[in-house]
Order: sequence, then C-alpha cells, then structure tokens
Amino acid sequence: MLFGIYPGGATGDDAGGLATGAPDSPERISALLDELQGPGGPFVVRAYTAFKDNAFEDNGATPTTPADAARYAVRGRRLDLVAQYQSATGDVAGYCDFVRALVERHGAVTAMLQVTEEPNVTDNPVLDGHYPRVRDAITAGVVAAKSRARELGHDLAVGFNTTPLFGPAASFLTDLTAGAPAFADALDYVGLDFFPDVFRPVAGDLAEGVAGLLSHHRELLRAAGLGHVPLHITEHGWPTGPDRSPRRQAEVVQAVVRVVAENADRLGITGYTHFALRDADSANPGLFHNFGLTTDDYTPKPAFGAYRALIAELGG
Repeated sequence: MLFGIYPGGATGDDAGGLATGAPDSPERISALLDELQGPGGPFVVRAYTAFKDNAFEDNGATPTTPADAARYAVRGRRLDLVAQYQSATGDVAGYCDFVRALVERHGAVTAMLQVTEEPNVTDNPVLDGHYPRVRDAITAGVVAAKSRARELGHDLAVGFNTTPLFGPAASFLTDLTAGAPAFADALDYVGLDFFPDVFRPVAGDLAEGVAGLLSHHRELLRAAGLGHVPLHITEHGWPTGPDRSPRRQAEVVQAVVRVVAENADRLGITGYTHFALRDADSANPGLFHNFGLTTDDYTPKPAFGAYRALIAELGG
C-alpha cells in the first residue's frame, strides 16, 4: 500500500479560516519524511495549490502549501498535489488551463494530481464545493489534466475526492458520472477524506465503524459506475488537545490504518495519506491546531512512531 503525509502545519478550519502558527522548517520536515518513509520505499507528500479568479500564473508557478513542495519530492518521494478550484465566477475553462499548467510544471515529480478538494462540502469557503460549477470543474479538470499528462508522457494518476457521503449527498458520485463518459475513462482514482471520532464521536467500536464506512463508500462508487476505480484515503487524522491524549492519537492511527490495510484487497484501496505531520500551534487548544504527529516544534508524539512502524510493516 502507498503511504504519504501532508507535511505542513497550516490547516483549514470549519469556519472558513486557517489555523496557523510558526513557519514550516524545510530541514526538519525533510528529516522527518526520511524517518517516516524508511529505506527508499515509495511515499507521497501531499501539497495544496488553488485556482482563484485573477490569480493564476500561466506557467504553473502558483504557490503551494507547504511552500515549494517539490523540494520534498526526492529519494523515492513524489507529490500528491491537490489542485483546488476556488473561482467565484465559475471559470471552469480557466481552471482547466490551471491544471494543465500544473502538469507541465510538476508532472515529473507528481504521483497523484487531485482535481478539487472536498467538492461535496458547500458551506465552507476553504473547500471547493462552496464555488459555482464545481462539478463541471471536476469532470472537465480530470480530462484536461489526464490528457496533458499523456501528451507529456508523465506517469501521473489523476483523480478527485470527497468526504463521506450519506443521505441526500449520497447521490454526488452518480450525479457526477451521469453523461460524462470521458471523465470516467480518464479517472485513475477516487479519494476519501475522513476523520472518524473527530467532529462527531463514533458510536461503538472504532474499527468496525471505519470498516463499515469504507464498505459504504465502495458501494456508492459501484452505483456510479466507478466500482473498478481505486480508492485512496487522501486525508485522515485525529488531533490531540484537551481531553484528547497523544496516546489515544497513536491508538487511533494504528486502528484506522490497520482497518484500511485489512480491507485493501476487498475494497480496492491502494493508499493512505495522513493529515498532518506537524501541529499548527500546539499552545492553542483548538481542534484544528493540533492534528500533527509532532508538536509545532517537531517533537514527535507517540503517533509518529506508530505511523512509522505501520509504514515499515505495510508499505510497498
């Protein structure tokens, strides 16, 4: 299974803002990535960049979070690059130009290019579902990115992601694929961002709940004609803080990663990316400031060692 991590500290919150703190240290990040990855196995480094109206540089040089993310794509590591769509005017054509430029600039060091971020979430301006024509941006953006990657000969998987889909939102995938055969043909993976026992408690056993959620998501993919498409866990984490102990964080990481691995063959799960390497601000008790496997000064929490051991056991 392919493992990875978001190595930054800054985190979007549930109110449309950012949880931030001390600047990232590229040297400390690189050292910790080496430690997590182990002796040269494949590993992805998650990074984010965004298309916004009147802010696109056509050479693909739009800033990334973390800054200059390509510096971490060394020693067997490649980028898991998220191309966010945040156009208030619904400029889908401009977004397609944006993803093509990203392929041109970063394609050689990118393993995965994710088109949009959590496009099913509509009530938070940090996330792409808030913006008009986001579904058009997904279907057109995937085709544009994949076509450009093929033209340039880059071995680059193109996909999109969602959060868990229940109730009326469960039709999101089928609505997306309806009448869009070129999109389905170009799609290499579907991502899932999920944070069990973070924003609402899990009733009962955590491992059973995670296994049920993953099975549910695969059923939704089958209903949308995407049953054959690999599923990648694109974000998962569990923050520390008041009444949220570092020891419990390690237990959650171990439990969730093992459930993912145990169900990988049955459910077509090919990878897991953790969110995040470092706290944004360990002195702030807020939920979004403490997702890291390390504190904000890069001191490892128990979960860092737990994740490193899981990668050594299950990665490859």
